[in-house]
Amino acid sequence: MSASSSSPPWLSWHRPLMVFAASMALLTVTTAVGLVVDDRLVAGSPVWFKPFKFSVSFLAYALSLAWMLSLLPRFRRAGWWAGTVVAVASAIEMVLITGQAARGRRSHFNHETPFDKALFDTMAVTVVVLWAGALVIAVLLFRTRQTDRGLALALRFGSVLSLAGAALGFRMARPTPEQRAEALTGEPRVVGAHGVGVTDGSGSTMALTGWETAGGDLRVPHFVGLHALQVLPFVLLALVLLAPRLARLRDERVRLRLVLVASGAYTALFALVTWQALRGQALTDPDGATLGAAAVIVLAAAAGAWAALRGSSPPPAPANRPSDNHRKELSV
Repeated sequence: MSASSSSPPWLSWHRPLMVFAASMALLTVTTAVGLVVDDRLVAGSPVWFKPFKFSVSFLAYALSLAWMLSLLPRFRRAGWWAGTVVAVASAIEMVLITGQAARGRRSHFNHETPFDKALFDTMAVTVVVLWAGALVIAVLLFRTRQTDRGLALALRFGSVLSLAGAALGFRMARPTPEQRAEALTGEPRVVGAHGVGVTDGSGSTMALTGWETAGGDLRVPHFVGLHALQVLPFVLLALVLLAPRLARLRDERVRLRLVLVASGAYTALFALVTWQALRGQALTDPDGATLGAAAVIVLAAAAGAWAALRGSSPPPAPANRPSDNHRKELSV
């Protein structure tokens, strides 16, 4: 059923994902209260911190996918099923994460008891199913022609980087060398880790994110990759909103080139923080090689943006601003 023309555009977005997003908004508030009133710790972190972070992240992710699926002129049935699979798998994962938090147990990598192991194994299955559903949506987006080429580029880069970021979760589930050695003499209590060169929860962590500061943390590139799905479309949205004030941005070709520059820079950033984490280096303690690579990315992005803006003359302002149509497309 489609929403009437006078209804808000988001009413036509993928309904199961919107229902899931609403549940994540409620869970965000609930777990925020838990952070205040419950002083229990799990692996050195407040017990409700993980479900709080996941609910915020899933809220943004579900809204992004629901909007993107509304842009499909074809393959809508396949898109609906793929989005529904993502919503259901995500909901199962959040039920397990929240349930373990309520029990005062760690959810990820937990092999302490057969029950804990069974729950984590179930989560591993739901993550694979979720990733497969997101892959189908990415393929559909690649096969869909958008009227705005900048939008198409942002969606495609965002989808691929989001899949790459999510795939790092599979790397985290692998046992560390210490855990493999422990498995020779008995069943390890924890199998998998997000820290590199540091035991999870054993050292200091960053405020707000909880990322390790004593070693590498794969959650950094995991986060950067996943949220390309929001960042890159928002870059285009910002360009469209600035177009009435900046004449050069009224040219779709300029916006396309700027989105390409932003996508390339974001891809390089994702590669950089992945490389940094795998070397056991904390985000807050970069070495000379990391700083040098970051400087190259910044300079290349600045040069690319300058070249994109210099590449064509600003068109005259029309009576009906072309950005209106693009704003409409970005909000459907």
